[in-house]
Amino acid sequence: MTSLYQILMLLLDIAQFVILAHIIMSWLINFQVLNVRQPLVGQIWGGLNAMLEPVYGRVRRFLPQMGGLDLAPLIVLIAIFALRIILQNNVAAFL
Repeated sequence: MTSLYQILMLLLDIAQFVILAHIIMSWLINFQVLNVRQPLVGQIWGGLNAMLEPVYGRVRRFLPQMGGLDLAPLIVLIAIFALRIILQNNVAAFL
C-alpha cells in the first residue's frame, strides 16, 4: 500500500508541475517573450491547454467573473496542496 501512496504523490507532483508550467508560459506569452506562432511553442501551448482546460472549466463555473483575471489555476493548485496535506496526514492508512 505504500506504493499506492507514492504513486498518488507522484501524480500530484506531476499535476502541480504541469499547472505551474502553464501559468509561467501564459505569462511569457502575454508579455510577448514567447510567440505562439512558433511551431514548438504552439504545440506545447495547445497541449497544455488541452490537458488543463477541462479541469479549469469545471472550476470556472463556480468562480465569479473577475474581468481579465483567471483564478482557476490558483484554485486548482490550492486543491492539489490540500490533497497532498490530506494524504500526508493519513499516510498510516496506506501502511
